[in-house]
Formats: sequence, structure tokens, C-alpha cells
Amino acid sequence: MNYYNEKAREFFQGTINVDMRSLYSKFLPQLRHGDLILDAGCGSGRDSKYFLSNGFRVHAIDASKELAKLAEIEIGQSVEVTTFAEFSTDKEFDAIWACASLIHVPFELLPDSISNLDQYLKIGGLFYCSFKFGCDEVERGGRSFTNLNEELLDQALLNSSLRVSKTWVTGDARKGREEEKWLNAILVKER
Repeated sequence: MNYYNEKAREFFQGTINVDMRSLYSKFLPQLRHGDLILDAGCGSGRDSKYFLSNGFRVHAIDASKELAKLAEIEIGQSVEVTTFAEFSTDKEFDAIWACASLIHVPFELLPDSISNLDQYLKIGGLFYCSFKFGCDEVERGGRSFTNLNEELLDQALLNSSLRVSKTWVTGDARKGREEEKWLNAILVKER
């Protein structure tokens, strides 16, 4: 989290205006107006802001204290500072949105992190996540990334009650990075 605490403003500026409507269009139509979404790793608050403005309730979390401060200003509500593994709540969510956030969890810890989030999701609830497409762990620019393909995603879900409903690969939504590929997944809680 040192990277995001030190470069919070730079990261915020680089992500806040990225157009994510193509991803929202695959996720939000499956929810009902007023549903409660956990924005897991909310970053700049871009997605939380969109969800709130479209009639959803949002609980936003991020591990970076500095990013959380900026996101709070953007969305007009508090952002809980916590990691995926430490997150705990008495809330039950209709959906979880983990856009480009679980990528920073080492693969060996990923099943437990997903399982911890999953326990707060209602049965039948949706869990969106995205990872850079690949099958390795890399460090780049002071950050660690866990890249997944469909097989590794299945392995990461072994400790959870989630099943894959849909996966698809997209280019990066940020200008100039369209060649970078992302694995997107919508998961459903079965039990």
C-alpha cells in the first residue's frame, strides 16, 4: 500500500475519469434499484460514485488511507480503510465489485481473501472481479500484480461458495493502454 499512499493523487487523476460503462452494462442490469454493493478496493471512488448516482447503495473499502481520503471527497461518504483479509462487517451485500483490486493480492492469499469477502454476499449475489490476463505474478513500478487466466481463477475460488457465471477478456479502458488485456468475471454465490 506504500505505492498508493505515496502516489494517491497521481493514481486518482489517472483513474477517476476512465469510462467503465461497458463493464457496468454487464453487471448492473442484474441488480435491483437500491441494492447494496461492496466496492472492494474502491481506489479513486469512480465506480462508487457511478453506482450511487444510479440508485444503488454503496459500502466502499480500500487498503490505502490516502486514496480513501480522496475517494471520500469524490463520493460524499466514508470509505473504510481495510484489507480484503481483515474486512469484517455485519452487512450483507447484494453484490461485490472488485475492479482491478484483487490483482495486488499474492496468489497464495487470493483464495482466502475472496472467501472472506464472499461470506458477506447474499446467496444468489453477484461478485465482479478483474485481473490482468496471464498466469504469473509480477512486480512493476513498485507494485505487485497477480495475473490470472480462467484456470487460475477457478483455483482462486476453491475456498469460496462462488461459481463462475461469465468471463470475458477486454482491453484496458485507459487511453494508450488498450493493448493490455484484462480477465473479467461475474461470479454468483451458490450457498
